[in-house]
Amino acid sequence: MTRVLYPGSFDPMTKGHMNIVDQSINLFDNVVIAVMHNPNKRENMFTVEERVNMIKELYKDHPNVEVISSEGATVDVAIKNNCNAIVRGLRSLSDYDYEVQMNQFNKEISNNRVNTICLFADKEYQFVSSSMVKEIFSLNKDISRYVDSYVLNEMNKKKN
Repeated sequence: MTRVLYPGSFDPMTKGHMNIVDQSINLFDNVVIAVMHNPNKRENMFTVEERVNMIKELYKDHPNVEVISSEGATVDVAIKNNCNAIVRGLRSLSDYDYEVQMNQFNKEISNNRVNTICLFADKEYQFVSSSMVKEIFSLNKDISRYVDSYVLNEMNKKKN
């Protein structure tokens, strides 16, 4: 059984993230979405718990998707959750450079037990990031092309 970890802060989960999850669902037996606590990110729209609950709602009809929260080294989270690999989404060349470096570190840290699999976001999502979505949203612009209607509703609740 192929079990993979898809880590991220997902604040909020965008259609770009969902595109990578959907690709993963079609490729692997189980997908563990790990909402990671990132102490370097100070400005969060949603708490980790709120993000976990939203993603669980988005994937409630997918029994092969599990949603967890975690902190620390992603490779440790993968090992702890019996994941064979870490899935990462690529949007640009800068993403690629970063992921190549992280892959090498993760392989060394895990003694080659965990590999990284990179999936390309579909073209309509290659520029979508959570930070950009939040910025556009703060300017009262329409973000419905970038987030699921459920996520947009939750963002509007937060705003009000």
